[in-house]
Amino acid sequence: MNKNDLTRIEIELLIDAIKKRYGYDFSHYAQSSFRRRVENRLNALGLNTISDLIPRLMHDELFFEDVLVGFSITVTEMFRDPKFYRDIRTIVIPKLKTYPYLKIWHAGCATGEEIYSMAILLHEEGLLEQTQIYATDFNNTALKTAERGIYPLDDMENHAKNYYEAGGAKEFSEYYRTQYKSAKLKGFLKEKITFANHNLVTDGVFGEMHMIICRNVMIYFDKNLQDRAYSLFVESLIHRGFLCLGTKDTVAFSIVSENFEILAKRNKIFRLLPNAKLRNRIGEKHA
Repeated sequence: MNKNDLTRIEIELLIDAIKKRYGYDFSHYAQSSFRRRVENRLNALGLNTISDLIPRLMHDELFFEDVLVGFSITVTEMFRDPKFYRDIRTIVIPKLKTYPYLKIWHAGCATGEEIYSMAILLHEEGLLEQTQIYATDFNNTALKTAERGIYPLDDMENHAKNYYEAGGAKEFSEYYRTQYKSAKLKGFLKEKITFANHNLVTDGVFGEMHMIICRNVMIYFDKNLQDRAYSLFVESLIHRGFLCLGTKDTVAFSIVSENFEILAKRNKIFRLLPNAKLRNRIGEKHA
């Protein structure tokens, strides 16, 4: 048996152990990406093989929580892909302004930078007070960082650059105060945000949303899990709701592709068509 075959078997044993012990199912993650993340954790922990990792994961819950951080996708920044936010301002916001009350779900919010970016945008467009934002992730450590809203001060210069490229109209420094070597985002941005643990692999509908944002997450899922997540989004959106994906994501070739119209092809903004229907209900085929 060669090394690759042995590693594949160890990966399968690891995924099965985590699912049975903690309920997290990584079996439908893109395996090349998941393998890289496992190998990165092994190097960081000074372990030689995945077989060395499994027993400790099974018996040490705190250790598992630490390892889980490395399995989730937390690479983000404020106003990431500024042209996406420009399209939100010019294409989506005028339509959202026709509603008296808004609900927005940011699925896979990681450490929260993009959540606060959307809160800033909504504030500048006069919509924040009538909006409830739901920020979810399966990584509790990342969620705690998001809820604190405190980020390295050194990152603010790049965040400010993105903000202005995204059409920001104020001094970006108005939205945070400095605290030693950190920047703490102002409290009014957090007042309309609810942070919660939600797993796109196993959890259900998060309903009646005017807009769902899930950017740069789908590329880490295999086709079955992508279809499950997209079906979940369709069921969670209101009539004519908006779906915003990452630049490398697409609903094309998914089981929900016929349910959306493209509003911004490059920046992956879609709108649910009238009378949208799912070919497969959640749980029937893609659970």
